[in-house]
Order: sequence, then C-alpha cells, then structure tokens
Amino acid sequence: MEIVDLSAFIEPTPDDFAGPDFLRTEIVYFDHQQGAQQIEQMMKVPRELLRDGEGWTIEEFRRFGTHNTTHLDAPWHYNSTIGDEPAATIDELPLEWFFQDGVVLDMRHKGDGNPMTSEDAQGALATIGYQLKPLDIVLVRTDCDAYYHQPDYLQRGCGVTAEATHWLYDQGVRVMGIDAWGWDRPLHLQAQEAIERGEPGIFWQAHQADLAYSQIERLVNLAALPSHGFKVSCFPLKLRRGSGAPARVVAILP
Repeated sequence: MEIVDLSAFIEPTPDDFAGPDFLRTEIVYFDHQQGAQQIEQMMKVPRELLRDGEGWTIEEFRRFGTHNTTHLDAPWHYNSTIGDEPAATIDELPLEWFFQDGVVLDMRHKGDGNPMTSEDAQGALATIGYQLKPLDIVLVRTDCDAYYHQPDYLQRGCGVTAEATHWLYDQGVRVMGIDAWGWDRPLHLQAQEAIERGEPGIFWQAHQADLAYSQIERLVNLAALPSHGFKVSCFPLKLRRGSGAPARVVAILP
C-alpha cells in the first residue's frame, strides 16, 4: 500500500500577504523553554526536574479560517437552503462520503477561467476508460498547486461550471475536488462578468448550484496519482455547525 498526501500545510501566512484578513493564518509556536516555564507556573515543578530542563511545546492558532488550507466545503457554505431544505453543515454530512474510490479528471489543457463542462468531464472519463459510480470522489487536476505560494494563486485555475457540477451529482458523486483555490472560476473573472451582465447565477454559480454536495479545495500533488484505481480519504474535522473544515486528504494506492 502506498499513501499519497494531497494536503497543503497548515502554516502561518507570510507577512507580505496582500489578501483579505479572513484568508490569513496566524500561529504562535511555544518552545520547550516556554513549556518548562508553563509547568513551573501551573504545577510548581521546577525545570531541573524535567528532562534536559525542557517542557512541552504547543502551538496556538491566533487566526485560522476553516477554508485557509486544504479543506472540504459543506452545503451550508453555499446557501442557507438546498432544495428548499436547511443546508447541511460539515458535521452533518455522512462519513461514508469521505472514504471512497477516487478518479482524476485531467484538465491541464484548460486555461485560467475556461471552466470544465460536463462534455469535458465525459471526454476525460472516456480517455481513461472509466465509468463513474455513486459516491466516487472526483478530483480535477489543473496543476495549479504549483502556484500555491505565489501571489496570483487566487487568480489561477479553470474552475468548473454549474452544469458540470450538476452532471457529476447526477452520476451519484457527492464529493468533488480541485487542485486550485476554488471550485468555481477565479473570483475576479466571475465578478467581472456578473457585474457586466448584471445577472444573478454567474458569480459563484457552481457553489450555488442548489446541490447537497461537498467540495475539496486547495488540493496538491494530484500529479502523483493514476487516473483511477485508488481510494481517497478526506474526513473533515468535526466542527460543529461549520461551513467547512480542514482535512488531511490522502490517496491510498494498492
């Protein structure tokens, strides 16, 4: 068995990050000497009674959005209702969704903002000779993870249309992911078209497709996978009432 890590690091955001604060991650690291001081203060145990005079190390999140690294979105993230019913939060989704057979759809030929359609998806499946079955986890490969630490990462990626999202859902797919910042086209392109046309249903169209499904966003390392013949494990953290949650997403190959 081989396990391939498809998850990005959880790490502090660089100081020169120019994006909005809600996308910033801040972590404070406490070292062994600070741990010894905490033990002295809490338990009255002097540091000379600790191995090498060292205490525990811990980390503290000062700022960490649930969508700031490799994560899964819940339907609640998209809208308050899905199919005229209250949308499910991340802790309400079936665990069976998050450990299933995986399949990679190669969309590297699609330019930024040129989204995957259902025709593209069906063409990719025909190329690899695979037929989707219910609960397959579909991963869209764009290789945008190469830009993960670059300033223009948010502007990269082809994205997926609402029509293609509906088609995947109709095949029984409930978890679908992409190795780019978002499942939809880059936000600035969606915004520009929505404003120019003055129409609803353009901005965030695949997210707000009125479907009870879960997205994996900000995947990495899809290039290490075969097109199919592997399992995906992508259990999200059990965050009560969460719109999404980070996950350690891995592929398990025989």
